Amino acid sequence: MKITVCIGSSCHIKGSRQVVEQLQQLIAEHSLKDVVELTGTFCMDRCQQGVCVKVDDKFCSVSPETVGAFFKSEVLSKLG
Repeated sequence: MKITVCIGSSCHIKGSRQVVEQLQQLIAEHSLKDVVELTGTFCMDRCQQGVCVKVDDKFCSVSPETVGAFFKSEVLSKLG
């Protein structure tokens, strides 16, 4: 599974750094480093949707406050 987080200026302002840090922590806590690849990219042309995160081919809007719920629904549910 590949998770790509936008780190462009609009998403950065909306908290992409915190989203990345929380995802790194959650991946480590669940021992998923060998299963989940976390990468960053610049603008994905979805600036209005908050921090844009792509899981494989699915786009999601995530904020620092919703990372836990996102991780549970979009990552853990698909791996378990």
